Amino acid sequence: MTHYLDLLALLWFLVCWVGYTWYSRNRANTRSCLSNTLDLYREDWMRVMLKRDNRIADTSAVGNLERNGAFFASSCLLILAGLITALGYTSEAMEVFATMPFSIVPTRAVWELRLVVLLVVFVYAFFKFTWAMRMYNFVAVMIGSAPLAGDTKISPAAREAFACNAGKICNLAGDAFNLGLRSYYYALAVVVGFIHPLAFIAASTLVVIVLYRREFHSDALNALRDGKVFEEAIPVQQGADTKTKN
Repeated sequence: MTHYLDLLALLWFLVCWVGYTWYSRNRANTRSCLSNTLDLYREDWMRVMLKRDNRIADTSAVGNLERNGAFFASSCLLILAGLITALGYTSEAMEVFATMPFSIVPTRAVWELRLVVLLVVFVYAFFKFTWAMRMYNFVAVMIGSAPLAGDTKISPAAREAFACNAGKICNLAGDAFNLGLRSYYYALAVVVGFIHPLAFIAASTLVVIVLYRREFHSDALNALRDGKVFEEAIPVQQGADTKTKN
C-alpha cells in the first residue's frame, strides 16, 4: 500500500510541475501576468537603449542578470554534488528520518528514487540557468552592436525591428531563469516528500498555489501593470493639456 501511495505522490508531483508549466504558458496568452508584463518592459528597455549613445547602464544591468543566473547555476552544482554523496549514505539518512514523527520509513529503492527525483529537478534547473546566462550574453552582444542614437543611416523601422529582436532574446532569457527558479520551489516539495507521501502531495499542491498567486495575483504584478497603464496614459494627458492651452 505504501508503494502505491509513493507512486501516486510522484505522479501528482509530475502533474503539478508539467501541468502548471503548460497552464501558465497558455494562460499568459489571454491575461496579464508577471511573465508577459515584464516582456513589455524588456522591449521598452531595448527601445530606450537605442535612444542613448552611452549604454554602460544597460550592459551593467545585463551583467547583473547574468550573474544571478551564474549564482543559481553554481548552487545547483553544489546541491547535485551533495545529493550524489547522499546516495552513498542511504542507510544512515534513512535512520535519521525514521526518528521523525509521522514519517514512514520506505524501502531503500523508494528512498533512492526520491533522491533521483531531486537530482532530476536540479539538473533541469541547472540547464535552465545556464541557458539564461548564455542568452543574457547574446543580449550584451546585441547591445554592443546596436546602432547609435545619432546614426541617421538607420531607419526607424530597422531600429524598431532591432529593439523587438533584442527584447525577444531578453524575454527568452527571463523565461528560462523563471523556470529555473520554479524548480527550486518544486525541489522543496520533494524534500517534504521524504517525511510522508501525503505531505509530498500537499506540498506539491501548495507550490502550485503559491506560484499561481505570485504570477497572476501578486502586488508586484499590479504595480508593474499600473506602471504600463500610466506610461501609456502620459501622451493622452499631454495632448489634453495642449488642447486646453490652445
